[in-house]
Amino acid sequence: MLLLDDDAVLASVLARALGKRGFAVHHAASLEACADLLATGYVPDFAVLDLNLEGSSGLRAIEGLQRANAECAIVVLTGYASISTAVDAIKLGARQYLAKPVEVEAIAKALLDEQAPDLDAAPDETLSVSRLEWEHIQRVLAEHEGNVSATARALKMHRRTLQRKLGKKPARE
Repeated sequence: MLLLDDDAVLASVLARALGKRGFAVHHAASLEACADLLATGYVPDFAVLDLNLEGSSGLRAIEGLQRANAECAIVVLTGYASISTAVDAIKLGARQYLAKPVEVEAIAKALLDEQAPDLDAAPDETLSVSRLEWEHIQRVLAEHEGNVSATARALKMHRRTLQRKLGKKPARE
């Protein structure tokens, strides 16, 4: 298993916990370290990727992982989950997208569960207005490739207001 996370403490704890569940974990702290590891001929069957790697996106590692092993089960973890990044992750080939904090059991289950998600399942509750706003901002930000000024113009919002909203944690559902 490849664990791609730039947080050394979290990576150490997660690697130890996944190791206890039978996974042989190789850690990479950056996209470059991940590419170097794959270049040595390492072929992971499983991968856990952090979405935010010191300003880069962990989604960029998916293509290389799939080139190394088309059957690699990939789970993306993030502290700032949004619908747009979840859709991007799944489109690129991730099996699951989980918001932190997440239990190790949930990660292991997502890696080993080969069932497709239930597409007929509907959410029990609708999203709050603040959560809908946060999701919309994240989608527009992704459309503008992370450019805050262009996103603020598209949203007809002052750039500082947008930066303040982006600095907050996502609203609870």
